[in-house]
Amino acid sequence: MNTIFENDLCFACRVEPEHGGERFDRFLVAAAENLSRTRVKSLIEAGHAAIDGSVVINPSQLLRAGQTASLRMPPPLDPTPLGEDIPLHIAFEDSHLLVIDKPAGLVVHPAAGHESGTLVNALIAHCGDGLSGIGGVRRPGIVHRLDKGTSGLLVVAKTDAAHQGLAQLFADHGKTLPLTRAYLAFVWGVPARPSGTIDAALARHAIDREKIAVVPAGRGRHAVTHWRIIESYADEASLVSCRLETGRTHQIRVHMAHLGHPVLGDPLYAAGFKSKAVRLPAAAQACLTALARQALHAAELGFPHPLTGAQMHFESALPSELQGLRSALSAPGLVKLS
Repeated sequence: MNTIFENDLCFACRVEPEHGGERFDRFLVAAAENLSRTRVKSLIEAGHAAIDGSVVINPSQLLRAGQTASLRMPPPLDPTPLGEDIPLHIAFEDSHLLVIDKPAGLVVHPAAGHESGTLVNALIAHCGDGLSGIGGVRRPGIVHRLDKGTSGLLVVAKTDAAHQGLAQLFADHGKTLPLTRAYLAFVWGVPARPSGTIDAALARHAIDREKIAVVPAGRGRHAVTHWRIIESYADEASLVSCRLETGRTHQIRVHMAHLGHPVLGDPLYAAGFKSKAVRLPAAAQACLTALARQALHAAELGFPHPLTGAQMHFESALPSELQGLRSALSAPGLVKLS
């Protein structure tokens, strides 16, 4: 494309003969490169694009060879929610993204009942003007989440380009693009086999809307979890590694419960196993009571950098409360390495 001028806020391109008859929005998406089609469409409809200097608000307007198409980026709006000074454990950061090691108890995104004190509030404060106007508002791009009670690694976009690339990566679920997500989970009991795969569709529970349930394949979203026993503690509990082939809400928690081995401390899917706690060593019982959340940790995250293509790989050790649970479960005569 023949770019006439370009800076951080606007650019203009002449329409070459091969692009004659092309839609206005598609032409600008190709010219802008780092903006999604949805973002470009919203900018056109808001009056920020022009053809030969005249504002055009119809994204499907067809272009003619020789015309000049231009786009003006409005300054990003102030973020909503606002930034808050909340400590962050940052495993990696550059101008495009961050990898955060999230503690348990920290909600990722503001929602009803959690309007403040979230990871998003912390990121807005940490990044400041380093955040681009994703979707027109200066805010971090959340492409995947961890439950409030789950600790560990997640990646967050700082720029539109990184957000678009990471969103495509996670939507692909590792089918054609390299993506690694592995969790460590302490579960009740010991699976009959050392490893296996759970391929079971998931959907919102028909009665309890806070829960996710396994449903027939045609009625839910495809979900696959690969699991492997790392340690077993007599017949009472196990430490398993779970690798996600898909990334659905509560996937590991629901799949392991479906297998008959729910995650220790899970308030939604292991409620019927609370009575089994008396069979654990006293130290393990105390650790589980103090934990007050599911014993699940996002321990490994690997992906190609959405801008440079460099392969990124991160590992997070079990947090102290889960290390304590592991030590308590590993009492002499109870632990068996698999």
